[in-house]
Amino acid sequence: MTSVATLADLLVAGDDEEPAVVTAGGAVLSHGRLRAETARLAKRLRALGLGPGDRVAIVLDNGPEMAIAFLAAAAAGAAAPLNPRYRAEELGFYMGDLGVRVLITGPEGSVGAAAARQAVSGLESVTLATLTGPFNRLELELETRNALPPAAARYAEPGADGGLEGDGEPGVDRAPDDVALVLHTSGTTSRPKIVPIRHRNLARSAVNIAGSLAMTARDRSLNVMPLFHIHGLLAGLLAPLSAGGSVICTEGFDAFRFFSWLETLRPTYYTAVPTMHQMVLSRSAGHRSMARDCGLRFVRSSSASLPAPVLDELKELFGVPVIEAYGMTEATHQMCANPLPPAVAKARSVGVPTGVELAVLDDLGRPVPTGQRGEVAVRGPTVIDGYENNPEADRAAFASGWFRTGDEGCVDADGYLFLTGRLKEQINRGGEKISPLEVDEVLLGHEAVAEAVTFAVPHPKLGEEVAAAVVTVDGASVTERELRRFLSESLAAFKVPRRVLLLNELPKGPTGKLQRIDLAGRLGLAP
Repeated sequence: MTSVATLADLLVAGDDEEPAVVTAGGAVLSHGRLRAETARLAKRLRALGLGPGDRVAIVLDNGPEMAIAFLAAAAAGAAAPLNPRYRAEELGFYMGDLGVRVLITGPEGSVGAAAARQAVSGLESVTLATLTGPFNRLELELETRNALPPAAARYAEPGADGGLEGDGEPGVDRAPDDVALVLHTSGTTSRPKIVPIRHRNLARSAVNIAGSLAMTARDRSLNVMPLFHIHGLLAGLLAPLSAGGSVICTEGFDAFRFFSWLETLRPTYYTAVPTMHQMVLSRSAGHRSMARDCGLRFVRSSSASLPAPVLDELKELFGVPVIEAYGMTEATHQMCANPLPPAVAKARSVGVPTGVELAVLDDLGRPVPTGQRGEVAVRGPTVIDGYENNPEADRAAFASGWFRTGDEGCVDADGYLFLTGRLKEQINRGGEKISPLEVDEVLLGHEAVAEAVTFAVPHPKLGEEVAAAVVTVDGASVTERELRRFLSESLAAFKVPRRVLLLNELPKGPTGKLQRIDLAGRLGLAP
């Protein structure tokens, strides 16, 4: 499929009777029913007065209900999925920042429902809708009918009682330039920026991902990524649907149930962040024979750098290609990916561009020679037009048609991209530049280390010093001194962390990504 321009275009790929959405328990919704249910819920939302771009917040846990709610919200207005484990104050901030008009959440007692109700009580002109019923026949029950935004009122159809009925057909088609999804950047160092993603961005990115992985109607993803995150939405949900395939909508990553899902539901791939892959490996001891015979075609990793030892262990466990991809929210997820065989996947590379043009730029925005490090930049149909109402951020990130990612890397003679880290995370020890990823990879080469994260610690004379935190393999014993000695065998002395903390768990963000920025403060190492 090459002519898709909206999410509606994506959903026509699957045969009516073939599976589209599969629950963790094995229940199935066909492509025909998915299209019908999405259209029915979108019609209900439009009858509330929603116009193109009006924001529909979704506070639901992972699962088929969340997937269908997202598709309907994007068809009716602009979906704004939020982490259901946010506190009420956080939900209130994000919904207020986005100008949300409708909030979809679950019944009382479901994950996030109490916080969502508390948050919406402090916002004006927000209609609260509760999603109820079985996943194959969902309903929206209106709990509040607050004032509609004047700009959207022309789409509302009055009912006999003067209220808004859900049975009228507003007849508004979504165009490729309409915003379909709004997300916030992580905001680790500043106020989160709003990322508006248009139908054409989503549609093209899903097709690019499916194409790079040679997806067909026979493919089925095991989606363990959150559906409030671009990774889960694109690579886990929309990409297989765009190829006429199906998606297993789990309740989220669960290392204890992961292998039973593989055995009973027979996905052809799963996509996850590196920390999830590491947890899969940690629980694989009793499943190694089944892992080789479970029907996976490949394993995909994205959203953070996959350490080489983890990649090798995954290959050995499943006996299939492990595809490392590179993505960002501002580029509607995937920008590069290693190819499937018989093409070459290069170790420590995030692959070649997939549907975007890529360059490595110097500080003045000029392309650097092959093999030289610089800031990675991309442009193309999946890259957003700019942040919402943030000209200062636009000036910093967008220049001459390029989106500057903030990542440092280099491109080899074959066009493969090698990342060396986030520019903001790079450690500057008295003028010596250290990539945390390099130290992470050496640490993970120690047989006692299961997880590792390297980060900067403030230093009065050097500016920054190197530190690291590790989680050991179950049952393993190792000391800080032993780990520093091990590192010194492979790294220059200035790269060896002065502190290596042994922790039970590494601090992670809501999507499972390791968080380096301000880690020193959170671990009590900063003054």
